[in-house]
Amino acid sequence: MNTSLPSPRYLVLADGAFGPMTSKTANAIIRYQAELVVAVVDRAHAGKTAQDILGFGGAIPVVESMTEGLAGKPDAVLIGIAPVGGQLPEEWRRWLLEAIDAGCDIWSGLHTFIGDDPALAERAQRAGVRIHDVRRPPAGLPVASGRARLLDPFVVLTVGTDCNVGKMTSQLEVVRVLNASGGGVRTRFVPTGQTGIFLEGWGIAVDAVVADFIAGAAEQLTLEGSKDADIVMVEGQGSINHPGYSGVALGLLHGACPDALLLCHEAGRRYIGEFRKDTAFPLPPLGTYIDWYESLAAPVHPARVVAIALNTQGLDHERAILACEDAVRETGLPATDPIRFDATPLATAILDARAAYLAGRARRAPTG
Repeated sequence: MNTSLPSPRYLVLADGAFGPMTSKTANAIIRYQAELVVAVVDRAHAGKTAQDILGFGGAIPVVESMTEGLAGKPDAVLIGIAPVGGQLPEEWRRWLLEAIDAGCDIWSGLHTFIGDDPALAERAQRAGVRIHDVRRPPAGLPVASGRARLLDPFVVLTVGTDCNVGKMTSQLEVVRVLNASGGGVRTRFVPTGQTGIFLEGWGIAVDAVVADFIAGAAEQLTLEGSKDADIVMVEGQGSINHPGYSGVALGLLHGACPDALLLCHEAGRRYIGEFRKDTAFPLPPLGTYIDWYESLAAPVHPARVVAIALNTQGLDHERAILACEDAVRETGLPATDPIRFDATPLATAILDARAAYLAGRARRAPTG
């Protein structure tokens, strides 16, 4: 498990793919740790700012080259996108060598481990800098045993209708609201992907774990996250009907043993992976997803969907409001876009579910 990673000043590498839907890791770092970002390398948008491209991030400059970015004196280069095919382009290898020579650590969430590249590893050792391959799973992961269902804290897992619909972002917004509410409910976010690890400084990227141990990794993370917490928010991955990533979604569901689920959906998305234009698996109604996730959770630890987190970034303001109203009518659950509007309805639904859970547990407790 990655623990206690530092928080350096980053130069973010997102060449050729910096945008709202194509640079998930870069975007999250800019949204939540903008003060740590000195620049973004992307030749396609050089001369603009993060605000121009993403609609947030302020005046963070987009620069044309690694040399220009290194002039901002970063401590580390963070790879903010996944290159096509998951392999490291030769041009990027030259750029990373340049960054290492400038004294920068390398932070990567790629499936291709930077530290396994002989030239980069040898140069980093000589320069006295570190390569953080945060997707590299730790040794000794257990097979899940269902221990997470016995935890005292209330565990919430985000589940989705697809990948890249806002599961992590929705949870981070809910965590922010709960921890700022002043109600004394300690809430902790549990990262299960590379971006969350970058933000929180610990976690396991469960999509890089051997299949037999995905649930065990989720269990271990949930147990760790339960320390000094009243509510544990476990980051979801994938979707239960995604032809490629259903396994990791189910592993998290059975390993984390959540007490409640937060269903995330991009309003207007009609197909799995629609933004990539490479699949044609239609998305069923939200009610079908609720049935699927609750039915699949039940054999290990029953959990109900308590709210709907919508991503409405592709809609104008009025259509976004209508999408939230439609989701409420369709499911009978609170629904909102926690970025565009307010995460409070989602946080309130979780608090209400926790109160009912605690009341039920008190009724079942033996009396003297």
